[in-house]
Amino acid sequence: MRTFKKHLEDNIKDPEFRDHYSEEKKLIELSLKIHEAREKSGLSQIEVAKRAHVTQQQLSKIENGRNCNIMTFLKVCHALGLDFDFISKAVS
Repeated sequence: MRTFKKHLEDNIKDPEFRDHYSEEKKLIELSLKIHEAREKSGLSQIEVAKRAHVTQQQLSKIENGRNCNIMTFLKVCHALGLDFDFISKAVS
């Protein structure tokens, strides 16, 4: 049985795979930062969703690294008091 680590080592040399992996990794890191910011604020997903005028399901998708609409993402960032510096630091 191949491990994820072995799969990654075997495929990371491919430029297309490496680029896709890098983008997915950034999305996951950004999702974790959003989740951490919400937890640090002491707010539930429902509370943040209400502040952002989005559904709790949309917020959950963001926190779980699933694709989302950029406007939804920005609304959530605003509701959490996160600015563009936060976004640029999280994805750089």
